[in-house]
Amino acid sequence: MRVFLVSTMYPRDAAGWRGVFIRNMVYALARAPSIELAVWAPPGELPEGVIKASTPAEAQWLGKLVDLGGISHMMRSGGIRALLAPIKLLLLLAAAYRRHPDTDIYHVNWLQSALPLPRDGKPALITVLGNDLRLLRLPFMRPLLRRMMRGRKVAICPNAEWMRDPLQHAFGDVAEICPVSFGIDPVWYAIDRTPVANHPKRWIVVARLTMDKLGPLFDWSYPLFKDGTRELHLFGPMEQDIDVPDWVHYHGPAAPAQLAEEWFPHACGLVTLSRHAEGRPQVMLEAMAAGLPIIASRMPAHATVVVDGETGLLCDSEETYGKALSMLEDEAINRCFGEAARHRVTEELGTWDDCANRYRRIYTRLLEGRKDD
Repeated sequence: MRVFLVSTMYPRDAAGWRGVFIRNMVYALARAPSIELAVWAPPGELPEGVIKASTPAEAQWLGKLVDLGGISHMMRSGGIRALLAPIKLLLLLAAAYRRHPDTDIYHVNWLQSALPLPRDGKPALITVLGNDLRLLRLPFMRPLLRRMMRGRKVAICPNAEWMRDPLQHAFGDVAEICPVSFGIDPVWYAIDRTPVANHPKRWIVVARLTMDKLGPLFDWSYPLFKDGTRELHLFGPMEQDIDVPDWVHYHGPAAPAQLAEEWFPHACGLVTLSRHAEGRPQVMLEAMAAGLPIIASRMPAHATVVVDGETGLLCDSEETYGKALSMLEDEAINRCFGEAARHRVTEELGTWDDCANRYRRIYTRLLEGRKDD
């Protein structure tokens, strides 16, 4: 089957950190049997045999979009670019779809990229990620998407179960809502952690630096980290004007290899106190595959990943956060939680090849017109 995959994110090279999950998805789909893959995306290395569908000019524009933080970040930042960039993106996508009339099925990452799909009746698998639910609050977005879906078979595939209900409410009568979990790169499963008895205790935060993504991290952590017996290491791009306290070890963005080789093996665990609802945070899954316990704020996106008291601890106050840190700094408890976390993602999510097979089964079902797998 000929699959036309579109994405507005893709890492430029091995050191790139934006859109790494899309690269993993593309490579896994390229390894799957019976798939001929064409990819429209920003510049970056593609697997052998995959068709590069973006023109040089499109790739250059998309690359700049990635460098500026992506289309969602640009829309949030306001100004004239917040208005013009989405329009240009839709025009480029419409042209790209028209250039590939021999496509059997569209695989569209992010809802907005499905808006200019041609009215050719061909099925579409649409992955719903990150900010897609916020996008639905924009005027006319829902009716425009529903109009695009009519007359074709559509599977909307959020990467987390908790998004099923709002998507079912919005599109359940014109599309199948089918959550599909992403996979995890084997490099995370291969991490061999050292005991956590070292001092000071290292805790890792990997997040885009926005107020919502950080949540109460600095306020809650200060009394618990200020004496230096613990270290808070923060990784991620600065996307808002955030004043990072001097007791926080801020490293800026980090490539996955850097986290896997230098930081995850020696950490007590991963912390996220985010208030930002996103599908299923990939960094949490990768940390669990590495055998790291998770401390997370109590919200639906986290509660579907962390089994509270088994693979990590959910907290909703400074007090419960402090208790979680203390509890997971016990070496035996830390090891027990870490092993449970790795076991859970191994059994439930597997690798990106497993994810590609999940997508392939949906492609087949859509093309055959069957309702059941």
